[in-house]
Amino acid sequence: MVALSPIPAFDDLKITFQNSSLVFPSQKIHKESMFLSNMDQIPNFNITTAHFFMPNPDFPAENVAKILKIALEKVLVHYDFMAGRLKLNHKIGRLEIDRNAAGVGFVVASSELLLDEIGKYLSHPNLGYRQLAIQKLDSLPDEVDQPLCVFQVTSFKCGGFSMGMSTSHILFDGIGAKTFLENLASQAFNDKPLASIPCNNRRLLDARSPPCIAFPHPEFLGLNLPTGEGSCPPMFDCGQDELDYKIFKLSAAKIAKLKERAKVSNAKTTTISSFAVVAAVVWQCKAFSDNTKSEKDNISTMLNIIDIRPRVNPPLPSSYSGNAVLPLGVSATFEELENGLFSNVVGKILEGAKVATDEYVRSAFDWLEVHRGVPHGDYVVSSWLRLGFEQVRYPWGKPIYICPIVNDRKDTCWVFRDAIDGEIAVMVALPVEEMERFEGRFQSSLHEAMFSC
Repeated sequence: MVALSPIPAFDDLKITFQNSSLVFPSQKIHKESMFLSNMDQIPNFNITTAHFFMPNPDFPAENVAKILKIALEKVLVHYDFMAGRLKLNHKIGRLEIDRNAAGVGFVVASSELLLDEIGKYLSHPNLGYRQLAIQKLDSLPDEVDQPLCVFQVTSFKCGGFSMGMSTSHILFDGIGAKTFLENLASQAFNDKPLASIPCNNRRLLDARSPPCIAFPHPEFLGLNLPTGEGSCPPMFDCGQDELDYKIFKLSAAKIAKLKERAKVSNAKTTTISSFAVVAAVVWQCKAFSDNTKSEKDNISTMLNIIDIRPRVNPPLPSSYSGNAVLPLGVSATFEELENGLFSNVVGKILEGAKVATDEYVRSAFDWLEVHRGVPHGDYVVSSWLRLGFEQVRYPWGKPIYICPIVNDRKDTCWVFRDAIDGEIAVMVALPVEEMERFEGRFQSSLHEAMFSC
């Protein structure tokens, strides 16, 4: 099978929630408001992940929960904003983080299942995984009191366990989250220093004064929101459609074939990334999954999320914790996507990423300062391929599998490495009829790739 469907039998993981609490920094912190950049203002939604671990006789799940809680207390000294709460500065109409040490959520739970019972299905987009990373604490009914981050340790009957993490995207981008997990893991060992000192200065991506917009920025939609006292920040959210969830897998052999096809029009490009060819396939499939827009002269736009840490001058520290990303749009007509060369589609993605120079990035942040917009495109394809969450080593070992948990964002898909079989996985959420069309085109694309060269 190319696509993996949810396994209905495991929609309910038979979870018992044993206790929930708040975790606070182990040392007194300096309480003040934290500035959030123009990119931090936008993704006001949660990202949830599940990290699965095999049984380790030296670290039973109940001990892991205790160790992780202590490690969290220590690491929060360096990530004090995680224990804060989001607030709106009404005078300037911007979101800030109140570093009030109100705490991070910590939940301990257990499942009646053995990890082996779902083991061969771990890479399915199982709706039951939502039980492994809850986003709110029932003991805090007031929305403003809810933590920006909740951790959850869930033990299985075999002794294996999962670590769930739900974090506001405002706290981290993917690389920031990976750095945090490395630091959390380091503090779970006795007397081990931080893996790296986090850079929490979001002012490094502040807009210039006065703003200097040197480029058009079609990757954003201007909302023309008012500024100043009483205004509100832009919101990048999604509707609540009834969605189907699937993961599409691509083996190393399929990726190699796709790269071979991509070289036709990109002969001078020495490196064609796996992400570029996967994103091209996803873009072609998504463009035609919605029948309302597919006239040949109409335009389809895909947004690629670019890490800007190495692209600005001076470069941002690799440990920068905030959203050091920029969505870059690449566009094509439906005729080009339907009948053009696959290599041309890949070429558009490769060339699109090159525009993110320091001046372009600064111009984009200045544009957001003036226009207060949101990302603008038909589909966001976000790569987790280089994040390496599965490489983080804890005292009890590395996770055997880590995945994003399915959510209601039909405008976004995630591309990540399946730690079980090493294949590239694409997590897609679409309305049922759109998913059927997407899946049909995906299978056709891979069949063509395998037999056209």
